[in-house]
Amino acid sequence: MGTWDIGPFDNDTAADFGGDLDDAAMEERESMIRSVLERAVNPARELDAPDAERAVAAAALVAAQHPDGEPTCSVYGPAEPIPALPSTLRRLSVDALDQVVSEPSELAELWGDTPDGPKWRQGITRLRDVLDPPVPPQEEALFDV
Repeated sequence: MGTWDIGPFDNDTAADFGGDLDDAAMEERESMIRSVLERAVNPARELDAPDAERAVAAAALVAAQHPDGEPTCSVYGPAEPIPALPSTLRRLSVDALDQVVSEPSELAELWGDTPDGPKWRQGITRLRDVLDPPVPPQEEALFDV
């Protein structure tokens, strides 16, 4: 089927990643998520679509544990619990999401050619903003002094 919607687990690759997490022992799940994010941050060459799709799914799992995050309620995401993830994964998730939407990212290129591309980018931005909230303008002015 490939990709059926814009959500983090709305594609075959991410859904398979969710299944792999379910099949793994609880103590292995954090390292699997970390590995996926690290692979996206440091691609050997162009970030290919499957690695980017897994990275978006992993970042969504990290964001879901943030107080401002939304649960990953997709029926295609992991059904088994995810252990408490360290806050250090937030920065790694942000870096991975930045790679996903930057050149050269095969996934960004593929979404750029579709009518839903802008909605997909908004979803990535929402995830990123949970993980690394933007500084409000009034607070930003305090740092400019």
